[in-house]
Amino acid sequence: MSQTSESESRKLLGALRDTMASDRAGQARMDDITQLIAQSMGTDVCSIYLFCDDDTLELCATQGLNAEAVHQTRMRLGEGLVGRVARTKRLVNTDNAPQQRGFRYMPETGEEVFSGFLGVPIQRLGEVLGVLVVQSRQTREYTADEIYGLEVVAMVLAEMTELGAFVSDETGVGALHQRAVMFRGSVGQEGAAAGQVYLHEPRVVVTNPVADDPEAEHKRLNDAVETLRMSVDEMLTGAGTGDKEQKQVLEAYRMFANSKGWLRRMDEDIELGLSAEAAVEKEQSAARTRMNEVTDAYLRERLQDLDDLSNRLLRILTGQGADTGAEMPEHPVLVARNIGPGELLEYGRKLRAIVLEEGSVGSHAGIVARALAIPLVIQAKGVTTEALNGDQILVDGEQGIVHLRPEDTVTTAFKDKIAMLAKAQDRYTDIRHKPATALCGTTISLQMNAGLMADLPSLENSGAEGVGLFRTELQFLVRNQFPRRSELASLYGRVLDAAQGKRVVFRTLDIGSDKVLPYMKPQDEPNPALGWRAIRVGLDKPGVLRMQLQALLRAANGRALTVMFPFVAQYEEFTQARAALTKAIKREEALGHILPDNIEVGAMLETPSLAFAPDAFFEDVDFLSIGGNDLKQFFFAADRENERVRKRYDSLNVSFLSFMEMIVDRCSKTQTPISFCGEDAGKPIEAVCFAAMGLRTLSMRPASIGPVKSLLMRVNLADVKKVIETARAEGKMSVRDDIAAYIRSLG
Repeated sequence: MSQTSESESRKLLGALRDTMASDRAGQARMDDITQLIAQSMGTDVCSIYLFCDDDTLELCATQGLNAEAVHQTRMRLGEGLVGRVARTKRLVNTDNAPQQRGFRYMPETGEEVFSGFLGVPIQRLGEVLGVLVVQSRQTREYTADEIYGLEVVAMVLAEMTELGAFVSDETGVGALHQRAVMFRGSVGQEGAAAGQVYLHEPRVVVTNPVADDPEAEHKRLNDAVETLRMSVDEMLTGAGTGDKEQKQVLEAYRMFANSKGWLRRMDEDIELGLSAEAAVEKEQSAARTRMNEVTDAYLRERLQDLDDLSNRLLRILTGQGADTGAEMPEHPVLVARNIGPGELLEYGRKLRAIVLEEGSVGSHAGIVARALAIPLVIQAKGVTTEALNGDQILVDGEQGIVHLRPEDTVTTAFKDKIAMLAKAQDRYTDIRHKPATALCGTTISLQMNAGLMADLPSLENSGAEGVGLFRTELQFLVRNQFPRRSELASLYGRVLDAAQGKRVVFRTLDIGSDKVLPYMKPQDEPNPALGWRAIRVGLDKPGVLRMQLQALLRAANGRALTVMFPFVAQYEEFTQARAALTKAIKREEALGHILPDNIEVGAMLETPSLAFAPDAFFEDVDFLSIGGNDLKQFFFAADRENERVRKRYDSLNVSFLSFMEMIVDRCSKTQTPISFCGEDAGKPIEAVCFAAMGLRTLSMRPASIGPVKSLLMRVNLADVKKVIETARAEGKMSVRDDIAAYIRSLG
């Protein structure tokens, strides 16, 4: 880049800073800016388009087009060349704009006489706020230097917009982070809550995008990068001689921190007049745009690493650390891009709800949120960019909707919803200790799922008859290294103590797929749900399985013990796992340890293959539990982490219910106890249908026991079975509508 263009750029940015610091109104500021840019770049036209709503761009200021068109000319996202820039987040540079595909003729602007066109997105951290355009009468494409300079100016405009420099009634530009916004995400955990935003990683605000002294900014940047590199080196040293793969990940992290290309681009931004932190943010914004376009999982992870490093660097430069001193509000709702299980557990039950910009139904955060019974909405795109600490927020975990800074009418309606949910829970209190007996006289055993000590008080409060599933992997997920056998034995012992003699089904370590231990070698698998996971890991790593089985045996300390092996796909895997348990028992006996007075050994039926295992398997196993979440995804060949297909198939599909019935029949012939465990067990209509298919034990989250029991006590399972059989005979795909109609008929 030439020294002339560098000095021109610094001069222009200095003028922009002065404009920002002036006491002129928002419209006057924008008018001044378009004039300054047009003069500096020697163009006939400079225009600023900003979003007036989520889908519409408005011409807010211009130098060179008809002044009457300001605040009159609007276009939809993707419409015309300007709309294309906003939609694609990519610049458009052409020497003949009127002949370009998608060019929109707007007679009120008079722009048809201008051939040369350059439009760049005004964006901050990947979020497009508007479009900056320069145009010329002559037929010309703009040079690389001119493009780069305009991108730098656009970045400053983004910061000015963020800081409210253009807010006024005259411009029609409202202040950011003040209007009501609704986000549509996905349900991670049901429930509803109102509270105030508490950001897991508070946003870094750049208040000085322009700098006069490039040498000083270069030094600030280099010093901050050096501090960053030292911190990454310390992370590597801390890793020691641990897992080789983990160390490779940290090495990749260090590679980015030492990237000369990354530093060079930021240095070039500073030369053009940006401050050190503005230069970092400009490159971060570009990386986020690339991240949104990349489909390759590995590349996305690497760009995520770069994004994280940029955040660290910004915090070093601005002094705005993760701990900003912001106090946690009275009713905190945690808002984050994503969060690990350990960090989430640190917040604990103080949280009213959780909103994640990323995440999945089966993510670690989802598992912990369900364990803590905290409403969770995932995939709420843009929430971390829009939300500020202390903002009012409503989280509808039933619909996957988040209201940020809601209108009074929305707040009132939402409070009514929360009150209705609370009233319903009060109604369930009356039946807490009553058996779940249907009108036909059939009693269903309702048990709860757990994974944390914090879950156990719910055993009494919910009316659950026992723990149908205790997820042992959570204790592995929240650590940075394998827990010791003594730690696990102590934890499992406390679980049995808290159960006070009620049955607890301990599922052995279920990792892999969506549950990856940070200290285990990650498996680069194209389809991890069908890969190296659960019992497959345990059989391939017998030391891990043995350690956990020994911990369970010691925790029992003479009491009854129930062990369940996950993801068993064939009889042989069960026999191998049980052999490992038998071996552990013999070793404990030889050491003189007290053995359980009774041991039940079961398996989770999560693959269709196990439903067709030999009769010998059903006779051999002490009990079976249908893992509904995995079984459904394999039955329908629909990834439960894929939002495009997961909702395509209904749990009340006639084929799936017939499959359930077949499993129950096979278990009945061999007198094998069978239960259903999974999200669907906690949905009242699904639970009733499963019970009608012959399932007599259901395990679910504690909060679901009341609603499920309430409906079971109102229905005749024989009548439900008839509805299902009629729908099946009529060739219907799902019984949901028919069952819902039957329930409505009960009054």
